[in-house]
Amino acid sequence: MKTRLTILLAALFCGVLGALAQSVDPQAYYTDEEGTEQQTTSIPDGQAPLAVEFRANPSDMDGYTPSYEWHFRRDEKGEGMRELFVRYEENTSYTFEESGTYHIVLKTRLEQDGAELDSVTVTVSIAESKLEFPNAFSPNNGDELNNKYQAKDGYKSIVKFHAIIINRWGQKLFEWYDPADGWDGTYKGRDVKEGVYYVIVNALGADGKEYNIRKDVNLLRGYTEGTKSPTP
Repeated sequence: MKTRLTILLAALFCGVLGALAQSVDPQAYYTDEEGTEQQTTSIPDGQAPLAVEFRANPSDMDGYTPSYEWHFRRDEKGEGMRELFVRYEENTSYTFEESGTYHIVLKTRLEQDGAELDSVTVTVSIAESKLEFPNAFSPNNGDELNNKYQAKDGYKSIVKFHAIIINRWGQKLFEWYDPADGWDGTYKGRDVKEGVYYVIVNALGADGKEYNIRKDVNLLRGYTEGTKSPTP
């Protein structure tokens, strides 16, 4: 009887050890602003829209059938975490289009014995939006700077964007739908004259902020970086 009890306890102990040996290592995979693929457990300053793939990366699962729950939660700033939705696959993807801090919690259960592994959290923070435009640009002046009229560096989390360039008579010369693009100072393949044009921008940030920008655009063909004023 004692021998049978010893064997039973040993088997139970080995089973517990076997369950403890199973693990997951959830990671977030995404492409940053420079086009470099990243793998991390925390994205501190993401720019919307941000497409992220979450992978469980299980280990030592031979003989086990794990089930997964990805709980997507958002920090409501003083009101606690709000559960958004749950996904049940080993790997899942989501595109973040609203600013805020998100906690993606992975819960893993082993179906053979019902054991549940420790929950692991991946955090994603989406920055508040930012969008500004300059007053002037200097295309084709030989210094390779300011050759396009476009949003200033550092714009963030712009989920909708539309801009047009018009001349003083209201004629549309150019339009674009991505803040990374811009106007090169041409119309139908030919350089336009130096002078004042106008930009109209309508955009929406991931934080819900609307941008309605109307401003002059000074096209300076004779200007080079470092000079105080355009040369004739």
